[in-house]
Amino acid sequence: MKVRAGRRAVEITHPDKVLFPRDGIDKAQLARYHADVAAVMVPHTRDRPAAMHVFPGGIDGRGHYAKNVQSHFPDWIHRATLPKRGGTITHVLADDAATLVYLAGQNTITVHVWPARAADPRQPDRLIFDLDPERGTDFADVREAARDVGDALREAGLVPYAMTSGSRGIHVVAPVRPGPEFPAAFRWAKGLADRLAARQPGRLTTEFYKDRRAAPIFVDTRRNAYAQHAVAPYSVRPRDGAPVATPLRWEELEDPGLRPDGWTVRTVLDRVRRAGDPWKGIDRRRRSVRP
Repeated sequence: MKVRAGRRAVEITHPDKVLFPRDGIDKAQLARYHADVAAVMVPHTRDRPAAMHVFPGGIDGRGHYAKNVQSHFPDWIHRATLPKRGGTITHVLADDAATLVYLAGQNTITVHVWPARAADPRQPDRLIFDLDPERGTDFADVREAARDVGDALREAGLVPYAMTSGSRGIHVVAPVRPGPEFPAAFRWAKGLADRLAARQPGRLTTEFYKDRRAAPIFVDTRRNAYAQHAVAPYSVRPRDGAPVATPLRWEELEDPGLRPDGWTVRTVLDRVRRAGDPWKGIDRRRRSVRP
């Protein structure tokens, strides 16, 4: 079968392969979702090196990350060849709806992207704070932690945005002007997170090793490093229900009904049609990182 995406009709093989068995969602449905959500998703994936979380047997099977463009990928898919330790790697750039649809046809359930553009791969233009709670943590505490990160970013002159991860937590993202390279950006983000954790040692931690943590919410800043990646806005997660990483209006963090996996492949498009993309124009809010 073919799925129309922009000017292209993308061939999807085995369209009836079920990827989410307890929800009856097959590859064709995932491909159509990508075609429909592309108008709001592509602005957040365009020009960014991608990593594909691929599940050839659906979410009950073994998944793996694919970063290198495969030899059979069509020529019209944009690419970026970037340095890595010991050589280079050629990443997909999800620059249009057709590419997102094609990736779904290749059993890609989740698209992850760098916080930097392919043209300036060592200079991040977004800082990412991934609030990752232990199982059983009250989500109200995660919402409060996200607001605290946002307050700290505003104090530093940056503009925070929030997104439910589609898994257990919240991502707080600040668009920044390229300039500092990743090592400096990581130190800045880690320093901010460390200060927050020091103020609230019973609730927040930046300790990487789980057995050493003394607080339930891990403020993860490791995405702010070269070649690291995070789930793209509006991408699907490999979990029952097919939840979607969903950008928020900042005031939604006050909503006690907010859930980290509250929107799915079947519901998020209605939200977008009603209210648009809360992150629209995010790049116009970039600010310089100050010491």
